[in-house]
Amino acid sequence: MGEFFYSALGFIVALGILVAVHEFGHFWVARKLGVKVLKFSIGFGRPLWSRRAGRDSTEYAIATIPLGGYVKMLDETEESEGSIPVHELPRAFNRQPLWKRTAIVLAGPAFNFLFAILAYWIVFSMGIDGIKPVVGRVAENSIAADGGFQVGDEITAIDGRPNRSWDEHRLYLFNQAFGKRKISAQVNDTNGERQERYIDLSRLSLSEVGPGLMERGIGLYGYVPEIPTRVGAVEADSPAALAGLETGDEILSIDGEPLSDWEDMVKLVQRRPGKVTAFKLLRNGEELVLSIVPERITQGERTFGRIGIRPAPITLPEEMLVRVHYGPLEAVGSSVENVWIMSSLTLKMLWKILQLEVSAKNISGPLTIAQYAGQTVRIGVDRFLLFLAVVSISLGVINLLPIPLLDGGHLLYYAIELVTGGPVSKNVMLWGQQIGIVALFGLMSLAFYNDIVRLFG
Repeated sequence: MGEFFYSALGFIVALGILVAVHEFGHFWVARKLGVKVLKFSIGFGRPLWSRRAGRDSTEYAIATIPLGGYVKMLDETEESEGSIPVHELPRAFNRQPLWKRTAIVLAGPAFNFLFAILAYWIVFSMGIDGIKPVVGRVAENSIAADGGFQVGDEITAIDGRPNRSWDEHRLYLFNQAFGKRKISAQVNDTNGERQERYIDLSRLSLSEVGPGLMERGIGLYGYVPEIPTRVGAVEADSPAALAGLETGDEILSIDGEPLSDWEDMVKLVQRRPGKVTAFKLLRNGEELVLSIVPERITQGERTFGRIGIRPAPITLPEEMLVRVHYGPLEAVGSSVENVWIMSSLTLKMLWKILQLEVSAKNISGPLTIAQYAGQTVRIGVDRFLLFLAVVSISLGVINLLPIPLLDGGHLLYYAIELVTGGPVSKNVMLWGQQIGIVALFGLMSLAFYNDIVRLFG
């Protein structure tokens, strides 16, 4: 129940902020360019709250369906003939020169990008907690192993960029991975000597360019302390719960094989799908033995066992913790760069999906957004701001796609108008709206399907 509450709260707050930012861009630029704004709404449908204010008696509203918003401007194409007073016709949107209409439409996505820059800047200026960039493990026969990386290397720079935490340049690596580039890393080895290592990203497949790029793709793992075999949580109705395993139990051995850490235990459990397994454990100073049948899980061609438990929280040693703090000007530069890279990556990913080179499963919908929003709300303000920045960039990029009904669709019409010297016909706009509805419905359906599979699959 608590997780649902945080997800719902995070989703409502995040979407409310980002929709308000986007629509305020349209609203503010329209007002500045002399266009009359009739309504500013966060959400669609029946208003939950509304009021009128300003010299134009603009209506401000919060509506029942939170999946978007809109700014309604004075426009002859949307009003019955003769219903607009003659003295207000110069303030109608449709009577504005092309550059003004373009600026008003562009303002929504532009404000999304500006908001993302501001959010990054706040977080970078406050400082970000991270882990010292020390290599904890190098996967065998991996890109990292071939590049010369060794356990204990402290990565001090990537392509000449100072590196202060394990995740500081992860986004940069994503971007370079799409370009299949070979990059260099400066490290201090275990003897304190400066060395140069290499990461050949041309060996990566596109399926490896994702959240696990550093680990599963490159084969570089950061410092991870030994995780004890103490149970931190037991999932409801899992094999562990049905067998009577409890939070706080310390698992000593599995089928007589002693355990050194949590990873040991996971490996042994995964080898026993569907088999009765003896777990020797310590509970309140007493040794017990429970029989548990690991659930059989199949992912692709791989089948493994799972009992449904999570480890107890661990505390990292102080010497491995860092706080990366940026000066005001450095924070501006890093914020702009992050927004640029994220925008570029979003477009590249969408293009690769259209080319069928990347799975459409990467598209997320409101359920996944709500889940991540809830998680970041609980973690802290800085993580929630970073989440808002990423989603704001995505909204900005998607709204610029040349799909009718989106801002990009209007900009496409304006580009045609610029070339032909006249606005597109009503028939073309009608066909465009129908195409846009089908495209958006298909995209939303796919996003919802992916959400459901992630949450319940």
